Amino acid sequence: MAAELDEHVESFRTRPLDGGPYTFVAADALVLKVREGGRVVKVSALVATGAGAEGYREILGIQVATGETAASWLSFFRDLVARGLTAAGPVGLVTSDAHAGLVEAIGATLSGTAWQRCRTHYAANLMSATPKSSWPWVKALLHSVYDQPDATSVHAQFDRVLDALREKLPAVAGHLEEARADILAFTAFPKEVWRQIWSNNPNERLNREIRRRTDVVGIFPNRESIIRLVGAVLAEQHDAWAEQRRYIGLDVLTRCRTALTQPEEPADQTQEVTTTLVPALTA
Repeated sequence: MAAELDEHVESFRTRPLDGGPYTFVAADALVLKVREGGRVVKVSALVATGAGAEGYREILGIQVATGETAASWLSFFRDLVARGLTAAGPVGLVTSDAHAGLVEAIGATLSGTAWQRCRTHYAANLMSATPKSSWPWVKALLHSVYDQPDATSVHAQFDRVLDALREKLPAVAGHLEEARADILAFTAFPKEVWRQIWSNNPNERLNREIRRRTDVVGIFPNRESIIRLVGAVLAEQHDAWAEQRRYIGLDVLTRCRTALTQPEEPADQTQEVTTTLVPALTA
């Protein structure tokens, strides 16, 4: 039975990626424990998901690596490309956390692809750079940026937030300003897909299911057993997504592909741009 499962998982994780173009990809890693060399060590399960030409979500790949190193992510993305990730067209955007090795691998293997820094991970990074007493205010400011109705308003609100922060928390303002291009990359695409692409949150349910299964095992006897279990969970989810409604509608997906070469028109300048007040700092 284990041999049959191994064969099924291996076939799944090495299959050709022929459902492209894959406009959007998300990459993440889960840390698991395994026995190696007579001791328990931590390894990383690297996982990528994406939205294919028909708008359905897909599991694109799974690899187990010694850690989230630049070399492991580079090997992972090279495998995706070799299997056809970009054969039908370029990837438009990859969403992930800001792990340096991961970002480098994206740049090295996916020429011209934009990178979206996960807004949830970034908020945690910003919180660590903010005085504890000021975080509720800074958090409200950050949320006000994402709450805007269009790209023009998002960038205008970002400028207002920076102005408010420079006066009271210049270091926080600098942190935010440096991350601007990375956390606002989603604005190059239609608003209808923002929630799917501005963070890795859509994969949280998948991660919880993987954790539910792996927590039962605790410590894996070898890396092959990780591939067997996690790969089976991912294959099951892949099939389930194929039976669900489209993750991204075809009309919206077409506009997203168009945005790669022909950016969306900015908000009508004859209309008043939405103005959102910047939350005041309370004592």
